[in-house]
Amino acid sequence: MIRILKFAKKSWYWIVCIFILLVIQAACDLSLPQYTSDIVDVGIQNSGIEESIPKAMTESTYEELKLFLKEGNELDSFYNYINRNEISQEEKREYEEKYPEFKSQNIYLLNFDIKKEPEKEQKVHEIIKTAAALHVMLFSEDFQSEESRDAINMDDFKKQMATMMQNTEIQQMEMKELLPMLPKEVISQLVESVEEKLKDMEGLIGESVSTSFVKSSYEALGMDMDEIQINYLVTVGVKMLLLALLGMVAAITVTLLASRVAAVTSKDLRNKSFEKVVGFSAAEMNHFSTASLITRCTNDIQQIQMVTVMILRIVIYAPILGIGGLIKVFNTTQSMAWIIGVAVLAIICLVAVLMAVAMPKFKMMQVLVDKLNLVSREMLTGIPVIRAFSREKHEEERFDQANKNLMKTQLFTNRAMALMMPTMMFVMNGITVLILWIGANGIDLGNLQVGDMMAFITYTMQIVMAFLMITMVSVMLPRAAVAAGRVDEVLNSETLIKNPEIERTPKAEETTLEFNDVSFKYPEAEENVLSNISFTARAGETTAIIGSTGSGKSTLVNLVPRLYDVTEGNIQINGVNIKDMNLKKLRHMIGFVPQKGILFSGTIDSNLRFGAKKANEETIEEAATTAQAMEFINEKPGKFESPISQGGANVSGGQKQRLAIARAIAKKPKIYIFDDSFSALDYKTDVAVRKALQDKVKNDVMIIVAQRISTILHAEKIIVLDEGKMVGMGTHEELLKDNEVYRQIAMSQLSEKELGINGEGKEEA
Repeated sequence: MIRILKFAKKSWYWIVCIFILLVIQAACDLSLPQYTSDIVDVGIQNSGIEESIPKAMTESTYEELKLFLKEGNELDSFYNYINRNEISQEEKREYEEKYPEFKSQNIYLLNFDIKKEPEKEQKVHEIIKTAAALHVMLFSEDFQSEESRDAINMDDFKKQMATMMQNTEIQQMEMKELLPMLPKEVISQLVESVEEKLKDMEGLIGESVSTSFVKSSYEALGMDMDEIQINYLVTVGVKMLLLALLGMVAAITVTLLASRVAAVTSKDLRNKSFEKVVGFSAAEMNHFSTASLITRCTNDIQQIQMVTVMILRIVIYAPILGIGGLIKVFNTTQSMAWIIGVAVLAIICLVAVLMAVAMPKFKMMQVLVDKLNLVSREMLTGIPVIRAFSREKHEEERFDQANKNLMKTQLFTNRAMALMMPTMMFVMNGITVLILWIGANGIDLGNLQVGDMMAFITYTMQIVMAFLMITMVSVMLPRAAVAAGRVDEVLNSETLIKNPEIERTPKAEETTLEFNDVSFKYPEAEENVLSNISFTARAGETTAIIGSTGSGKSTLVNLVPRLYDVTEGNIQINGVNIKDMNLKKLRHMIGFVPQKGILFSGTIDSNLRFGAKKANEETIEEAATTAQAMEFINEKPGKFESPISQGGANVSGGQKQRLAIARAIAKKPKIYIFDDSFSALDYKTDVAVRKALQDKVKNDVMIIVAQRISTILHAEKIIVLDEGKMVGMGTHEELLKDNEVYRQIAMSQLSEKELGINGEGKEEA
């Protein structure tokens, strides 16, 4: 994962933005369950009452409450007495609108803001909680707690008071009438008995009592409780909608930025890979293979792009959500926190099994893609040969085998992934059932609220989902890690052929190309392909190279543009070692026509301008004329704008070769290299092209590698190669007379009469 993110370091500032947005999204997602809990616990169960003490009370409620307070309490310091006869009409209207009962009696108002000073709220709650509980038990008909009602048996209490006070009418009195008549000692005993009873009750019952007192106080003030409840639900609902909207915007923005970072990263990787591959020597190309390089630059980078999005969108988000969920859980309730441990342990065990089974298959996937790519490429490029030898069935079987191997591996990994999802859902649903089982018992005992249990379920699912998301990505990471390693291998591979630290430029004089005791062997080969080659090719001369198949002719000319570097000796242009020259400048001096004419998709004109973008039309036409290509170009409807398909598939082999020759001529190089480039031409065209070239390149070096003797008969210098060694050098006549290898090649192609020699192998006079 670190290697994958390393590729994206260029977009580090976007990654920071993504992290911040993910924190915002997680905060929104983690806040919603708490609001849901508040809707159930406060909005529905508590009728929208959030506070544990009343913000306002009628004078009668306040006096009733004070009956149950111990002496020396500080309640009066927290409430202000509002006398309706001592305030302005404007204030009176305001209070009457808010507290309708103010029209008939005075009220007490809390003198501090509960939201801003929660510590004062807690202090007042401690002062009045016993009195509030007793007030509810005696006066509130809506309070449904049987445990709290049992704290005082009203009928027995009234009988006791009637006997004590010797007044039978007491049994018929309401508690509001009876209380002021009771002695302080009786009330104190009543308060103590309720305190003892409250200690035995769970905390949530005590909170419920406090809420009931606040509700009864507000009802006594004439406040609309339905309106309070609706306002609370609407307020919380709007907050939830805003949080959901903010979370949605953050999620969409993260997805957009993550996709952008991944796309930019893959674009940079493709550019870097392409630039690196273009600079590869033939040795690096052989090391990686074309099929593998294609896969690395396409499929592998696509894997990196896909996983980069997942890392930025999921892998970073999951721990933020998981850690936040744990914090929320411990803030909600710690009694069921062990359930999360059970869930996480189950998921870890499942992931460990899946990783052990599926990981090797994911690592194998890219190798199998390489193999399929290789077989496909060989089939497509070798179709003519396959058909000629009726090997279609064999190639189909090869392709089918490679395809099946990849299919089986992909099916295995996909089945492993498919198995993971229902197993994870089983774990999640099992955890939900466990929470409901344990939570229901807690609710029954009174130490857990319904809303808190709902929030706990949601937080647990969020934590489990965080692990699930990491698991899903972790299964895909091995394949992406392999792909990243393969791309990194290309980017970090050391190019054997590179520019020198100190560059030298040949003097602008008559061009000479010198081979000084040159030897060469391919990387990791044991023997030299070329040994001790020495000759000089001068401007205005045609230097030809001939030899049997495998004698090293093409390898020799490939050393000049540094497609390979010499193992021993050196090659010089105008006295400067080509290793000391800038590669671009060196290759700019060379017009290279390979053995196999290669054209690119485009037009005839774009192909001829391949090495000379700024060439004018006259230069292009002159090059085509010299290469004897104008004849078939003029026959085409579009002339130079006629299309060329990929690889030049819509022109013949001879036409392709002539266009390749014209492309080199249009470049106007100092050194022309024709690597058996005339073999695809008929004899007439061959002669015409060579004659035109003689007139065209009088001041340039021309090297011709040929198989046909007729192509090099008139060369000023012919070099004969045999098994990588130079076994002769001279003109046609000299070599025919003195060189047995050359003579054998010549006699295998031309008759003695054509060669001008007698039956004894001697040249005729």
